[in-house]
Amino acid sequence: MKILIFLAFCVHLSAADTHSYQYFETGVTSGINFPQFTLVGLLDGVEFEYYDSNIRKYIPKTEWIEKNEEPGYWSRGTQLYQGTEEIYKVNMATAMQRFNHTTGVHTWQVMYGCERDDDGTTRGYSQFGYDGEDFVGLDLKTKTWIAPTPQALITKNKWEKTGAEANYWKGYLEKECINWLNRHLSYGRETLERKDPPTASVFQKHSSPEVVCHATGFFPKTVMITWQKDGEDVHEGVELRETLPNQDGSFQKRSVLTVSAEDLQKHNYTCVIQHSSLEKEIVLREEDIRILNPGGGSGGAPIGIIVGVVAALVALAGVVGFLIWKKKRSGETSTGKFSENRFRDMDFRPNTNLILSCKV
Repeated sequence: MKILIFLAFCVHLSAADTHSYQYFETGVTSGINFPQFTLVGLLDGVEFEYYDSNIRKYIPKTEWIEKNEEPGYWSRGTQLYQGTEEIYKVNMATAMQRFNHTTGVHTWQVMYGCERDDDGTTRGYSQFGYDGEDFVGLDLKTKTWIAPTPQALITKNKWEKTGAEANYWKGYLEKECINWLNRHLSYGRETLERKDPPTASVFQKHSSPEVVCHATGFFPKTVMITWQKDGEDVHEGVELRETLPNQDGSFQKRSVLTVSAEDLQKHNYTCVIQHSSLEKEIVLREEDIRILNPGGGSGGAPIGIIVGVVAALVALAGVVGFLIWKKKRSGETSTGKFSENRFRDMDFRPNTNLILSCKV
């Protein structure tokens, strides 16, 4: 089974002072020790709302939203997502039928959200996926659906007959989503706008060609790690890993450089970490570099690498998921109704006119 269940951060470069509001919804076939339906809400990459089909409750994940939202918010959300569980089962069955899958573990995901720059610029996306691959995704500018497979083309053709689905998502992403972002940002501003500097280190296993530059303990998640060779940027042989959460709410990230021992001796390699919390450059010199022994110990042998930590010029925005999604921009929904009260009404007021039918 190729499915990995973990908190994955999908990041992209964006202008500084960008705020994001995003949701991941994941459905999984029965038979594994994981909820059949899970929802995670993130504000600026921080998980603040959660629901799954095991606990069957919509719950706060941060103190600031628990303190500011009234109890009815959570009870109405619980009722909504209990209904959404059934929708996901129908969607999963339709997708499996489309791909001729009768058994095995399969996933159905919806990923959507919006961003707002401090200059007022906004962006949004709605993407659907099956088994870690793109199904259909919305082109917000043209209000058309991108379908990379014949199975998804069926959905694309149906949804574009009336345009109702695209019109709905455009309205939500450009208006309601931004309203939710602003509302919840006002609740958590003190927490979300704090600045915690990273702790940086560079290490290499004995006789390994991989040199690791690691930053941890920073907040916000905005960070950039780059390598330089004799002052020039290096892209070949560099693997930038995901930004991952620490238990204390901070983040960690690493970049791995693959380089021969000979090249390492001939040239000066530098790892540069950029983060908005830093006012001046921090340098880790050769005597600070760790060489990890095969048994896991470390020594102080220098490897000729200097790590510079400088003030950040770039920000990263991220979204969390529970299963690897190999591509970004995907989507589908299957026979049944996709309940959208959660997005259309900020107080979860019941309104049957706000339930969008997304039959594939």
